[in-house]
Amino acid sequence: MKTYFISALVCLMSVMSWGQVEEGYEDTLKKMFEVSGTEAAYQSTIKQMVGMYKSQKSDVPADAWDSLEKEFLAMSLNDLTKMLVPVYSKHLTKNDLEKLIAFYQTEVGTKFANSTPAIMQESMQVGQQWGMELGKRFNEKMSEQGY
Repeated sequence: MKTYFISALVCLMSVMSWGQVEEGYEDTLKKMFEVSGTEAAYQSTIKQMVGMYKSQKSDVPADAWDSLEKEFLAMSLNDLTKMLVPVYSKHLTKNDLEKLIAFYQTEVGTKFANSTPAIMQESMQVGQQWGMELGKRFNEKMSEQGY
């Protein structure tokens, strides 16, 4: 009975500690999103989404769209950050985030953050080209082998 109780207690403590995140982690993650350019990317996504809805509902006044966009920019980023805390905290400590923030506040970190959207866009184009070439080669090899 004593062994069962101790085992149950250890399991309970490990489950409780697994779900806990360091104090201030969410704020630190939010700061990292800000300095890394991630926040700007999320804001751009929200603005694109509002623009899409705006084009579908042309009868809604412009000031209503402005108000909705402002509200969703504030609310959605906070919600998304809360939702991402468990993901990031599995892989990075608060100290890791603080070091990333320090990096992104350097000259090269700022340059990297500012260049990332263009790098990602160009990389996607290169990746598509690479994938097409890979597929072509794969089909050629399969044909050579009679498949």
